[in-house]
Amino acid sequence: MTEGTAVVDTRPTKIMYVAEATAHGGREGYVTSQDGQIELKVAMPPALGGDGNGTNPEQLFAAGFSACFHNALVLVGRRAGFDLTGSTVAAKVGIGPNKQRGYGLAVALSVSLPVLDPDIASKLVDAAHEVCPYSNATRGNIEVTILLG
Repeated sequence: MTEGTAVVDTRPTKIMYVAEATAHGGREGYVTSQDGQIELKVAMPPALGGDGNGTNPEQLFAAGFSACFHNALVLVGRRAGFDLTGSTVAAKVGIGPNKQRGYGLAVALSVSLPVLDPDIASKLVDAAHEVCPYSNATRGNIEVTILLG
């Protein structure tokens, strides 16, 4: 820990919902959710030597992060009195080797708030980054870049 840097506890104080999913066969199998809403074939992407004939964990993480961040953005926008209709959040999740002989992730979020002044949009994005559970889970663990455009 760097001197002068405060550690912020972002753990939940109460669990309100639990999602359950099971992988069968790792990156060359399928994933299911306990409630039956998800049943997807999983395959390695061509860039990692696979045939790409299915989704992959990085796509699923990108979908989850973008949906969650967008929801946080709409929430903080509404609290501040702004209608964010037409806004979008796109996520890119990259995977590659790390220095510990394993693999790591990097995320780039592209936020579009076309009807807002850039200064206001920036403040709302910063506030959403503090509220979003994915942001809180990844902060300090993986590189997350937020692009506002």
